Amino acid sequence: MNTLKEILDHKRVEVAEKKSRVPLLHIVESLETAPETVSFADAIRSHGMDELSCIAEIKKASPSKGTLVKSFSPEKIAQEYFAGGAKALSVLTDERYFLGSPTYIKIVKEKVHLPVLRKDFIVDEYQIYESRVISADAILLIVAALKESELLRFLNLAGELDLECLVECHTKNEIDRAVNCGAMMIGINNRDLRTFEISIETSLMLKRFIPNSTVAISESGIRNPHHVASLRQVGFDAILVGEYLMMQQNRASALKELLQVPASS
Repeated sequence: MNTLKEILDHKRVEVAEKKSRVPLLHIVESLETAPETVSFADAIRSHGMDELSCIAEIKKASPSKGTLVKSFSPEKIAQEYFAGGAKALSVLTDERYFLGSPTYIKIVKEKVHLPVLRKDFIVDEYQIYESRVISADAILLIVAALKESELLRFLNLAGELDLECLVECHTKNEIDRAVNCGAMMIGINNRDLRTFEISIETSLMLKRFIPNSTVAISESGIRNPHHVASLRQVGFDAILVGEYLMMQQNRASALKELLQVPASS
């Protein structure tokens, strides 16, 4: 089963329904009152081999694991991540497959002063305007989900709206496409979105194809300090961790242990 295709097919229907309820013109008018964005890339950029930033992810469920936590409080989780040393947050806003909500972004930004990535499946310009209005600082663009012309168009529009883009890749060919379109933040997803199989080796193998001037992030399947050390050694700037942290009882301590930060710090 191609999970990504299923999600994208539903997302296009979902966006069409949203457009019929709230026209794009209304979203564009709302931009006038949208808060200023914060640089996501600056927050996570590494300044040395001993440093690796964490983008901690807030998500209630996933297609592969189902519901991750019974008691779900985005604001509480955001505060735990902040206490654990997260440099930025990723917030799932997809409702059907991840039980997320666009409202979660404002909720967490009221509690912690960290830049927020809107984690969703962007297939239409409408969602980019919407992301700006709901207070996101950055959006996710998945190379496997977009034609090269769409990726370029979405990157340009996001730039015009002061939104940064994390461009997600899973193969060398996808990295090349992202670089050709001018991506300044590239994420290597260790999870194959078609099968949902995970391997950290994907990041370790592909890092050398990301230009040094580009912020490099490893995503998915990062569960222990050994993974983190391996990714740091090959030069990643940051990691994005979701399911592992979401399922911990003490997320602040779990994040510090993952990054091997002394408990007293």
